[in-house]
Amino acid sequence: MDRLGKGLRTPPRDALIADATPADLVGRAFGLQRGMDHAGAVLGPILAWWLLASGSAGLRTVIGASAVPGVVVLVLAYWAVEGGRGRQRAVELLPDATPLPPSTVIYRPLPPALLAIAFFYLLRMPDTLIILRSQQLGVPVAVVPLLWAAVHIVRSTSSFAGGAASDRLGPGQTMWLGWLAYAILAVGMARAGTAAAAWGWFLGLGLVAGLTESPERSLVARLAGAHRGSGFGVYHGVTGFAALVGGVALGAVFQRYGAGPAFLASAAGGLGLVLGWPVLARAGVWRWRGVR
Repeated sequence: MDRLGKGLRTPPRDALIADATPADLVGRAFGLQRGMDHAGAVLGPILAWWLLASGSAGLRTVIGASAVPGVVVLVLAYWAVEGGRGRQRAVELLPDATPLPPSTVIYRPLPPALLAIAFFYLLRMPDTLIILRSQQLGVPVAVVPLLWAAVHIVRSTSSFAGGAASDRLGPGQTMWLGWLAYAILAVGMARAGTAAAAWGWFLGLGLVAGLTESPERSLVARLAGAHRGSGFGVYHGVTGFAALVGGVALGAVFQRYGAGPAFLASAAGGLGLVLGWPVLARAGVWRWRGVR
């Protein structure tokens, strides 16, 4: 049910952000959203851990208390949608925003940029396997939550920088830097031999999220035009499926051949994406509409 809720809320949320933000600030807007999201991934678990460890509250109380911010979010979401209706009417005046008949289905090939993004999710090592690799290198299980929190701090802070870079350099160039950083860091994780090295490389991998997540959404907003709901739905659906397939495949390599070969294979895919991106970028920026 939790993942169903995420799938239903994330595309319209991203469409609202893109709709409410001036074109030259879209990267910063998504950087803010991703930064706050990762900050919540740090603050929420730490607060829950403190309440439980100090004896201030029991598990049921902590879970029940988490409903309070959920209700607040519902109120804020209603206010955001109400405020966005005027902007939506303005968007509907764009040439490519003509409503389609309910029975109309228009299929468009996926833009090369979206295919490149999906390929990155296919080759990227899942966080669970990075944690497992860190444990192999000597990071105690009890310390893993602290490592996970530290990674999210890096992701949160770098998201603001990645969003600003997306507006300044362009989303394509910023994503390219993130992919290059991933290829280098994955090799480092494959060659690491100590717990300290695991900390360093894992924290470094946190930078990749900051350099890729905001630019990806900025690019999708640009490609989708006025049909951002459909565009973000395609984006999250394609990348989610790619991450599932890639995670299973990399997990199989990890299990059969070990962590080193799995990380090197992932790094090789990242390097291939880095080298192939200029070709895909020259293929042009396409728009799609009415994707169902």
